[in-house]
Amino acid sequence: MKTFNAHNTSHELQDANDVMYPFSALIGHAGLRQALLLAAVDPGIGGVLISGPRGTAKSTAARALAALLPGAPFVSLPLAATVEQLVGTLNLEHVLRDGLVRLAPGMLARAHGGVLYVDEVNLLPDALVDALLDAAASGINTIERDGVSRQHAARFVLIGTMNPEEGELRPQLLDRFGLSVVLENPTDHALRQSIVRARLDFDLDPQALMQRTASAQAELVSRMAAAREALPAVDWSDAVLTHATALAVQAAVDGVRGDLVLLKAARAHAVLAGRFEVTPADVDTVAEWALCHRRMAPAPQAQQAAAPPRTTSGPSGAGSAGSQADHSLTSAAGDWGALPAQAEGWEAVRTTGGPVAKKA
Repeated sequence: MKTFNAHNTSHELQDANDVMYPFSALIGHAGLRQALLLAAVDPGIGGVLISGPRGTAKSTAARALAALLPGAPFVSLPLAATVEQLVGTLNLEHVLRDGLVRLAPGMLARAHGGVLYVDEVNLLPDALVDALLDAAASGINTIERDGVSRQHAARFVLIGTMNPEEGELRPQLLDRFGLSVVLENPTDHALRQSIVRARLDFDLDPQALMQRTASAQAELVSRMAAAREALPAVDWSDAVLTHATALAVQAAVDGVRGDLVLLKAARAHAVLAGRFEVTPADVDTVAEWALCHRRMAPAPQAQQAAAPPRTTSGPSGAGSAGSQADHSLTSAAGDWGALPAQAEGWEAVRTTGGPVAKKA
C-alpha cells in the first residue's frame, strides 16, 4: 500500500496578533473534529452541519479549523444578512458610460479559499440557505441581474451550526449538507474538567497555550496541506463503491447524494491518514456523518389500526357496517387523532300546521 510523507510540506502558523483557540487543543467531540478535517481536505464534500445544545464549542471548533489552512479567511455570516450581501451584486449603471458591468462581491467571494461559518443556520430564510448550499456544492457563485449573469470561484469549507431546540432545517436543505454531526453535553466528569481547564488556560494566557500546542498544531497543518495536495490522485475501487452504495440503500436515503458524499468523505479520510488507497473501513468510519441526516425514518403506524372499530347504531341497528368502513378509510389516510364517523338515528319531522294553501 502506497503512502506519502506529510511532513515535507511547508506551512505557516497563525499570526500571533489574531489568536484563535488552537484546533490541536480541542478536547472531546472526536467525531466533530474528524468531520471538520475531512470537509477541509475536500470542500467538495459540502461542508459540515453541527447540531447540538448551547456551549458545546461549535463556534470554537469552526474558528479553530480556519487556523489549519494558512492564509485562509474566516467569514461569519450574520443572521440578518440578505441574499445580495451573501452572493454579491452587479452594478449595471456603468454599462452605458464605459461598457463594463461592475461586480460588487459578497461574502461568498470573501470566503473563497477559507471557511464560511453560519451560526443558527436553521433560522436563516430558505432563499439564503439555498444560495449558500448551491455555492458550497459547486464551488462557483452565480450572480444575476436584469438578464446579465456573472460567475466567480467560491470554494470554501462550509460550517453550519444549529440548536435543535430552536427549530429544524427542512429535509430538502438538510440533505444538501455534506456531513452532519450531532453533539451532546459532556457528562463524564474527568472529560468535563479537562475541557474547562483548557478553556480557562486559554482565556488567562492564550500565547502560553499556543506555545504548548505549537508542535501538534504544526504537524496537523502539515498533514492537512499534504492531504489536500494528494487528494486528486486518490480513487476508490469497485469494492469500495459497492460497499458505499449498499450502506446508502440500507439507510433508505433519497437520491444518490448520500452515496457520493460517502465516497468523497471516505477518500478524504484515507488521504488524511497518508494512504492513496480507499478501503471499506474508511467508508464505515465516515458513514454515520454522511448518512445520519439523510436516513429515512419509518412511517408511524396508525394507532387506530390496532383498535377495534367503534360502532354506534340507531334505533334500527343500521350503521354498524358504515362506521367500520369509515374507520378503515380514516386509518389508511393517516388522519391521526380523528374519530371515526358515527351513525345517528333519525325520526320524521312533524309539521306544526295544516297543509299549505296554494296562491290563487
